[in-house]
Amino acid sequence: GVESVSIMFEMKNENDETSTKKKNEDFFKELHKDRVQKGCEYAILVSLLEPESDLYNQGIIDVSHRYEKMYVIRPQFFIQIISLLRNSSLNSLKYKKELETVKAQNIDITNFESELDEFRDGFGRNYDLASRKFHEAISDIDKIIDKLQKTKASLLGSENNLRLANNKANDLSIKKLTKNNPTMALKFDDLN
Repeated sequence: GVESVSIMFEMKNENDETSTKKKNEDFFKELHKDRVQKGCEYAILVSLLEPESDLYNQGIIDVSHRYEKMYVIRPQFFIQIISLLRNSSLNSLKYKKELETVKAQNIDITNFESELDEFRDGFGRNYDLASRKFHEAISDIDKIIDKLQKTKASLLGSENNLRLANNKANDLSIKKLTKNNPTMALKFDDLN
């Protein structure tokens, strides 16, 4: 099952013959250290020390002002302290579960929003890239059209020059070639 509470107990008793009487607070530091080391939530000193103390004889004494989650009790309060801490922890556990549920819902909402933002960012990036590529392609097509128009004009210009050259070639005759050249006219006459 689920652990609802963890308590470290230390029991102290004193012989009547002991010359140096120990005080409850002499054990607080070590008890706190043991609680932390063992990972317990609470530390309880069950003590018969200082039997004349009105403070320790009145019931459950909270000393958490000195050491976190520490109590001092007489043996007759043993069952009561366990019941109190158990009930308190069960209530706390119930609230922790409710808090976890709320956190999980918030995490779900946060995850949904994060995924939506991630999708929007990715979609926006892809749209920008596609748009740039589209405009580059249109620009390239326009450049190709311009180049083809120039090539067409060049070809049409070549055709015109070829026509003129053809006309000149057709119009060419020996008579025309020798018209202002008597030497060549004589030579051609000799050949005939």
